[in-house]
Amino acid sequence: MTANIDAAAERLLGAYASGAPCEPVRDLITTLDDAYAVQDRLTERWLADGRRLAGRKIGLTSRAVQAQIGVDSPDFGMLFADMAVPDGEEIPAGAVLQPRAEAEVALVLERDLTHERHTAADLIRATAFALPAIEVVGSRVRDWDITLADTVADNASSGMYALGNRPVPLSDVDLRLCGMVMERRGEQVSTGNGAACLGHPLNAALWLADTLVRVGRPLRAGDTVLTGALGPVVPAAPGDVFEARIDGLGDVRVAFGKEES
Repeated sequence: MTANIDAAAERLLGAYASGAPCEPVRDLITTLDDAYAVQDRLTERWLADGRRLAGRKIGLTSRAVQAQIGVDSPDFGMLFADMAVPDGEEIPAGAVLQPRAEAEVALVLERDLTHERHTAADLIRATAFALPAIEVVGSRVRDWDITLADTVADNASSGMYALGNRPVPLSDVDLRLCGMVMERRGEQVSTGNGAACLGHPLNAALWLADTLVRVGRPLRAGDTVLTGALGPVVPAAPGDVFEARIDGLGDVRVAFGKEES
């Protein structure tokens, strides 16, 4: 199985390097543990290459999506510093394969989360502030032909992300009730609220904190956590501009560069 895990990692790394999507990796791995082992291979390669780990992202936070693919918990992936895009800036064409955009709540930590089991109070005390975010997910797997194993192995289909610039203390916003509207070139394309994210974005972050302690990569002070989509994910095309507004948190924008002729 070690050979298969290595082969799956090399297949995905080849897609990153070439900019061409690859075949799924589910022919090489069969369990969720295998998929996270592939993700670990990618993470170690990127850290060795000098990339800096800046946080984590949580996926599959919608109960409806979990039911659709037959799972009962979220997944997670790594956020690296070079995946962050300043608010309103442009993502170069081709930087994310098969991009899709989703609006989320981001949490930025000021304390480590290293307990075996965390309480809501632990998480609230550890959080410096919240920000609105647009995550640009992408898939190295051709045509998004993915199972849970494929997406987990592919760093939870991570791409890039943009954060708003006005930090908001948790005491100043109700993350469960906060409404979200995302527009693409001025047209409303996604709506939702905090309750769509495992009932509350903090629920998702608690799941992540406990899970990461078990796998030996706990959340640390300074980490950014993307807690999961508040509404439907939307395909992105060259020239698109997305703006997300989340009640109590403000807005954030990201643009997609046009392909060169």
